[in-house]
Amino acid sequence: MLHPDRLFPADPEIRAIARRLYAEVAGLPIISPHGHTDPRWFAEDRPFADPAALFVVPDHYVFRMLMSQGLRLEDLGVPRRDGGAVEPDPRKIWRAFASNWKLFRGTPSSLWLAHAFETLFGIVEKPSAENADRLYDVIAERLAQPSHRPRALFERFGIELLSTTESPLDDLRHHAAIRASGWKGRVITAYRPDPVVDPEHVGFLDNLAAFAEIAGVDVGTWDGYLEAHRRRRAYFKSFGATSTDHGHPSAATADLARAEAEALWATVRAGRATPAEAELFRAQMLTEMARLSLEDGLVMQIHPGAFRNHNADVFARFGADKGGDIPTRTDYVRALKPLLDRFGNERDLTIILFTLDETSYARELAPLAGHYPALKLGPAWWFHDSPEGMRRYREQVTETAGFYNTVGFNDDTRAFPSIPARHDVSRRVDCGFLARLVAEHRLDEDDARDVAVDLANRLVKAAYRL
Repeated sequence: MLHPDRLFPADPEIRAIARRLYAEVAGLPIISPHGHTDPRWFAEDRPFADPAALFVVPDHYVFRMLMSQGLRLEDLGVPRRDGGAVEPDPRKIWRAFASNWKLFRGTPSSLWLAHAFETLFGIVEKPSAENADRLYDVIAERLAQPSHRPRALFERFGIELLSTTESPLDDLRHHAAIRASGWKGRVITAYRPDPVVDPEHVGFLDNLAAFAEIAGVDVGTWDGYLEAHRRRRAYFKSFGATSTDHGHPSAATADLARAEAEALWATVRAGRATPAEAELFRAQMLTEMARLSLEDGLVMQIHPGAFRNHNADVFARFGADKGGDIPTRTDYVRALKPLLDRFGNERDLTIILFTLDETSYARELAPLAGHYPALKLGPAWWFHDSPEGMRRYREQVTETAGFYNTVGFNDDTRAFPSIPARHDVSRRVDCGFLARLVAEHRLDEDDARDVAVDLANRLVKAAYRL
């Protein structure tokens, strides 16, 4: 299923250049600085349970497509919030997936899955109703072998570093277990404070109580609340964290006077915040997080613009992260102005901006990142983590921001086997883009080779302070 020239330009001359550039980066180690894989996998190093548990049940890219064609999440084994019955037989779940393989034609999921099937299990035929059971048996047999346990795959994938993402309420016990085991794989964490920063987050007030307890500080005052963040950030840094991660509904920032911030915190802490006040509090906290990043050196990632849990019924029955987050239009120029007025010219601060709104690339994000020292532009992300999305990204941002105000690639995935596939797609697309610049005499090939290595390896290390 994997053609050696996949994703390279069709023009023979440009394709030949792309091949040469790709040969320079294909074998480089993978740096994965932003993702959502489970640290428990690497702490316990147990075999993955079965093909369905690895490829279908946890992957919202997979089951959202199947759901869009009428399959029930219960029949795909997706756990219900109320503990209600779902399909318990992984073989039946796998059959449903394999029988509907055609739904993934033309999608990045088909690239990622085909890469995993061929490179990990030697499968070179397309899944189907007819071969579903046979492919299931092949994968299940391999998963039971030591060569396919999480740590072995980590090493086989050539991962130099992988970052997970945890809440401030996480005690990081799995990261502690990884460290205590003596395993040499480098798995770090990232600080995702949304559950104790967003007044509209489910269970926010209960989260605050747990936050105070785990931080060992009274969050009843504004200063105490900020100190709790300071302590938790330091704890995360002790487990290798180099970044924070902020998934707000919008890119709004604010820079309130101290008295205003204290009054707003009192309202939020009392559970009386209106939607407008909740938005203002989130906005203020982005600025406060930038201030804390200047203190402790953590790189700040902001990825706004998702209407979370748009499908109310799915959210009610199955919870968050079930494929119902939908991109929205996002304003960056005005929304980020308060934060940038305060910190945009700080050379010791790095803020990486992501977007789900492609219309903002050339108009807003590339000009901002091409001007402010504190800003860098994150890669094509989520719905745009695709060959065409990556090409559009390079085409829209390079002329204004260049390559060196971007940060390479991150895979942002929960699907562990897709990590090498996603990085391979990114490297191929970037080499294709660079090859066109060479063929058009806009870049010489030596410079293109250097840029290709930067995009695959050096920029991410520099941006994330690795």
